[in-house]
Order: sequence, then C-alpha cells, then structure tokens
Amino acid sequence: MAEAAEEEGEAMIFTGAALPRSPQGLAAAAAKIGCEPAALQAVLSVEAAGSGFDALKRPKMLFEPHIFYGLLERHEASKLGAAVKARIAYPKWGMRPYPKDSYPHLTQAVALDETLALDSASWGLGQLLGQNFAKAGYASPQAMVTAFAGGEDAQLTGMAAFIVKSGLADELRDKRWAAFARGYNGPAYARNHYDTKLATAYAKATA
Repeated sequence: MAEAAEEEGEAMIFTGAALPRSPQGLAAAAAKIGCEPAALQAVLSVEAAGSGFDALKRPKMLFEPHIFYGLLERHEASKLGAAVKARIAYPKWGMRPYPKDSYPHLTQAVALDETLALDSASWGLGQLLGQNFAKAGYASPQAMVTAFAGGEDAQLTGMAAFIVKSGLADELRDKRWAAFARGYNGPAYARNHYDTKLATAYAKATA
C-alpha cells in the first residue's frame, strides 16, 4: 500500500501493490451502481484507457493546475504566488498543455500543501478528483490515494460509490450518455465528445 512518509517534509509515496482488477471487482462495482458491467467498462475505457496504473505502477493521475489555483486562492492564499511562479497553478483550464507525466507537478504541489495538491488531481481507473474523496467513501484524499495505489478493485469501489453518491447511477444504468457525461465530466463534456466516446466504447464492449 502507498503510505505517507513519516518524516516531516518527505514526499508522499505513490507506488503500492498495483493489483489488477478482478472479474469480481468489476461485477461488484457494476452491481452497486445497478448497471451492466459493459457500461461501467465503457467509462473505464474513456477515462483511463482501461488501466488504473502507469508504467511505474503508480495510480494513473492527472494534476489539474487550475483546480490547485482555485483551492489555494480559497484556502492558502499566501502560497498562491509560489505555485504560480512554479507554473503548477493557473486560473483557467487550458492555459497550458498537460505534461506527459503529471507526477513531477504533483510532487511540487505536495511540497506546498499536500491535501490541496491531492485534491487537485484525478486518480485511477475512474479519474476521480481527489476533492471527491468523501463521495468515494474515504475520510481524506490521502486515504483514497493510499487505497487506490493498492489495486484496481479499490479504485472500482471508490468509483462506484462516487457515481451513486453523485446521483448518476440511473444515467449509467440507462446508458443516457450525455446526462452521465455532464454529471461525471462536467458541463463542458461535449467539447471533448465525452458522450459519444462513451457510446462508442460501450458498443465495442458489447460487440
């Protein structure tokens, strides 16, 4: 399992057992949502290309500088200038392209504020934003990331809990892709054709 380093100032460790998902894990998550496994598989395919870990066995992660900017502005304004200077925070989405690997940016952000940094990243198979830890069933973003580093079944469990708590279970069950995409990916989902990608992935999974 991943674990925060014990010594103050030491970086959090993001590698863990990185166990692949089991058929039982996918089935249990789909049952909790009340949808077909293929519908859930479609979301996994679009969000994380079907895998919850990168080549270094870290949870797949995308750090969102615009979210970090907003959280710092609201909660730790004194640190905002340093984050902007380091180019790990900016006010609007899309101001800069994402790097191939977000972990170096995350590590810099963690050095400023661990909780807000973890809150500002999307994690695992479902690419759950860290600030949604409570809806995923965890007491903190640290607890969520630690569990997600252990294996994809934990990522699926958190994803299913989030979908249910967010009121999106019916949309996924009924394959109302646009409605699900709006709730899961945000109001700008159509910009990236998220709903049509889900429909295509579902068709492929059930072919």
